[in-house]
Amino acid sequence: MSHLSREQLIDLATQKYFANVDNKNMAGVLDCFHEDVAFTIQTDNLTHDGHTGVRKMFDNLFANFEEIWHGDFELAVDVETQTICSRFNVYLKDARGNETRLRNCNFWYVEDGKFRRVFVFMSGENVLR
Repeated sequence: MSHLSREQLIDLATQKYFANVDNKNMAGVLDCFHEDVAFTIQTDNLTHDGHTGVRKMFDNLFANFEEIWHGDFELAVDVETQTICSRFNVYLKDARGNETRLRNCNFWYVEDGKFRRVFVFMSGENVLR
C-alpha cells in the first residue's frame, strides 16, 4: 500500500487534480481517481460513481465553461490517515462571458496514491452535475 507524504498529498490535490481540471485535461483528472471512486457533492446530495460518473461530470463542466480556475488553497493534511481537506476559491467563465465565483471545501480520502472518496461542499449552485 502506497503511503504519500504531506507534500505528495498536497501535490495530488492542487497540481495533479486541480491543475488538470483547470486545463481541461481529462486523462490527468481521471488518473487521480480509483476506478470505483465515489465523488459526492454533499451540498446537492449527488454522488458520481466510478470513472464513468466522474468523466460525465467533468465532460459537462468542461463543455459549460470556457475558463476554469481553482486557487487560494487553505489545506489541512493528515499523512497518517491519508486525508486532505481544502478550502479554496473557484472562478468559472462561460462562452457568453458570465462569471461564477464560489468558495468551496473538499475532503479527499486517499488510498494507494489516488482518491477513493471525495466530498465537495459548494457555496453556490452545483456546477458538477
